[in-house]
Amino acid sequence: MPLIVQKYGGSSVADVEKLRQVAARIVATREQGADVVAVVSAMG
Repeated sequence: MPLIVQKYGGSSVADVEKLRQVAARIVATREQGADVVAVVSAMG
């Protein structure tokens, strides 16, 4: 099982809707069979 590191910060986590989009990307990557490490920095 591959390990995927995804980094999000700034405008990509600036509001609730964008956070939902990030969460959906993480879930989709998991559903494809990869392990996911999500790094989330400051909201912008």
